[in-house]
Amino acid sequence: MASMLTNPEHATRTDLLVIGGGVMGCATALFALQLDPNLRVRVLEPDPTYARASSALSAGSIRQQFSTALNVQMSQFGLAYVSQPETLLAVEGEPTPSTGFIESGYLFLATAAGMPVLEANHAVQREQGAPVALLNPAELAQRFAWLNVEGLAGASLGLGGEGWFDGYMYTRALRAKAQSLGAVFSTARATALERAAGRITHALTDTGERIAAAAFVNAAGPWARSVAAMAGIELPVFARRRTVFALRCATSVGHTPLVIDTSGMWFRSEGHSGTQFIAGWGPREEDDADDLPLEPELQAFEEHVWPTLAARVPAFEALRVEHAWAGYYEFNPIDHNALLGLHPACSNLYFINGFSGHGLQHAAAAGRGLAELILHGEYRSLDLSPLSVARLGEERRYVEHNII
Repeated sequence: MASMLTNPEHATRTDLLVIGGGVMGCATALFALQLDPNLRVRVLEPDPTYARASSALSAGSIRQQFSTALNVQMSQFGLAYVSQPETLLAVEGEPTPSTGFIESGYLFLATAAGMPVLEANHAVQREQGAPVALLNPAELAQRFAWLNVEGLAGASLGLGGEGWFDGYMYTRALRAKAQSLGAVFSTARATALERAAGRITHALTDTGERIAAAAFVNAAGPWARSVAAMAGIELPVFARRRTVFALRCATSVGHTPLVIDTSGMWFRSEGHSGTQFIAGWGPREEDDADDLPLEPELQAFEEHVWPTLAARVPAFEALRVEHAWAGYYEFNPIDHNALLGLHPACSNLYFINGFSGHGLQHAAAAGRGLAELILHGEYRSLDLSPLSVARLGEERRYVEHNII
């Protein structure tokens, strides 16, 4: 399949216009320019401070414990960029980038009801070479003395290649690298897309510009649905608010992995004191409204978070909130997986949306893949076609199976 960008008739004011300059937009621009250094790439990002960006407000973690081989592979590729930015994202003459990556595994806890999914996921992960181990309750109690194993049938622990990092700094490093390769970032917001003969011809911005391009990318994160709507396309990506609590424990628990409780609650160590943690949870579906204000849901700590954490970690009975923040989770309720590539209704609008909580860790793989699709008409490194946005019209699902 020929590239969308090889026909000079389409090479107008810019070759590639990326709408959204968060982690996905930056990664797409970077890899597109690595594939073709002569490409003209423009990125629209209305907030260069990333004050409301999901990448900046995320808990910033990476794991290989997924239920699909493709998601494991995407994390494995992204791991190098997250953990080695000083090598892969360095820019000559600029300070050495750092994400503050801390290698520390995920610990997925399971009841007897959750064990079949945990074991099936484990088999997929092992087939992909992920360093993971299944633990029974006795092994859990021995390894993690602070953990109450009552009601648990087992757990899956990442032994390497997982951890957490600063999502804001990672996004800034990707952006700086893309800019060093020639990407032009503009502080502007797309307000409309002009369409003719089944393709986008121009994007209009709030700064009064009318930008023509050969190809357009919807990398608008939690706001991707509104960008798709400008092209007359319905995209099931919703901004769901998630609160993160920064906590201090009265006694030192020591370092913990990122623990996913059977309730869906999660927590992990923060810093090196053994007394600081961050934690969060997902509201019930009926309470999980779209586009809520980015204000932390403070009352949820005493109502949901604290009782659950204290039941799982007895030392957390003496826990207090030091501060909290909220960020958007770009949620695809169809199957909790990314929506990538061309939509059948539009021949030059590409999508890179709906990662449902694993966008930061998959940004490098997704950006590289989308760049290949735009420039070569096909995926050449990692086949991301199972994540095609076209599956929406085909009623095809690519489900990420959770333990809980």
